[in-house]
Amino acid sequence: MKIAIMQPYFFPYIGYWQLIHSVDCFVSFDEAQYIRHGWINRNRILKPNGGWQYILVPLNKHHATESIKNVQAHPNEQWRERIIRQLAHYKKYAGYFDEINDLVIDSLNGISGQSIAAINFSIIKKVCAFLDVKKEFIASSEQNFDFKNVGDAGEWALRIAEQMEATEYVNPVAGATLFDGEKFSASRIKLSFLTSQEVVYSQRGSFEPFLSIIDVLMFNGKEGTKDLLNKYSVETAKR
Repeated sequence: MKIAIMQPYFFPYIGYWQLIHSVDCFVSFDEAQYIRHGWINRNRILKPNGGWQYILVPLNKHHATESIKNVQAHPNEQWRERIIRQLAHYKKYAGYFDEINDLVIDSLNGISGQSIAAINFSIIKKVCAFLDVKKEFIASSEQNFDFKNVGDAGEWALRIAEQMEATEYVNPVAGATLFDGEKFSASRIKLSFLTSQEVVYSQRGSFEPFLSIIDVLMFNGKEGTKDLLNKYSVETAKR
């Protein structure tokens, strides 16, 4: 079994979905510490008059070292309506606005509970279903993984892979320096890294890269986005 492990991000950029596309099972690592100003409760879309803006899930106050699974969205649910309003300007120039706007509304309204991890995990599964990406999805906090032997940042993934009896672990190449290939080899787990090809598409004006999957879907639709999901390569780590 080939697995990937990532923190649950909010409508992440296309490289995240390519990672899911490349494996058999995707593990939402919601036991990691919440990092402020990361991608757990926000992402970027186009701004009406050029440039980009954040879409954001406001959070309840929490301890600085709290794990993602325990961080709660603010109970005032007007943030959902605000995000939908922020997308309205796409109607002027995005060919797939109606379909994707409905997808976002459905993704945001079909969420039970206030955990940001659960919100993001639900969204990830909904978007994957829309894109016909049929994988196994699990949340790490529901698996009772044993992390007592984790000695460094790269070993979180190793311990999960070991306990899942995975044969291969795939990580974005940007994080390659975190991992020790010898340790994975000793556990008979193939360590691989995914490199995304440059993703450029007709947007509006000058191209803004690395925006939320919402932007990709607005301009490319379901079939065009499915094509972009294949624009990556996976290579075995060198020992």
